[in-house]
Amino acid sequence: MAIEDHTLIVKSIAWTTEADTQAFAQAMATRLLASLPGRNALIQLHGDLGAGKTTFARHFLKALGVEGRVKSPTYAVVEPYSVTDTAGDTLNIWHFDFYRFNDPDEWEEAGFRDIFASPGLKLVEWPEKAGEHLPTADLDIHLELLDNEARAVTLSAHTAAAAALLP
Repeated sequence: MAIEDHTLIVKSIAWTTEADTQAFAQAMATRLLASLPGRNALIQLHGDLGAGKTTFARHFLKALGVEGRVKSPTYAVVEPYSVTDTAGDTLNIWHFDFYRFNDPDEWEEAGFRDIFASPGLKLVEWPEKAGEHLPTADLDIHLELLDNEARAVTLSAHTAAAAALLP
């Protein structure tokens, strides 16, 4: 049952090692590739510097089938990818990092509205830097650094498709 803020499901988990992060990312990628509605999703990654947002994103993108080096989009702001599944369908993916935004209006000025309106997966680090410009996320992943490797993770699914992605 949905609660007032339209969150369908909230889960709290822990990743005690990077291997835990990788296993979660692989499980979520498997579910996303098997779920047609989940392929058009906005996933937002929240957390302080060093919390593991980019590490999760790299593992997730690799598990989705991105080949080669997965670069952090910190300086480029966005890195586009596409993968083809076993049925021959293409999934467009955009990995954003808004850390360097000084003003939320930079999102609008960069012309990202068209990308966010198009089909595909949008994975966003530092979404709060884009302010109110971003559409509502399907899934919010909040990461909190506990020590060098351990993370407290809170997952908030706001759509049924996002809830289906959660292992």
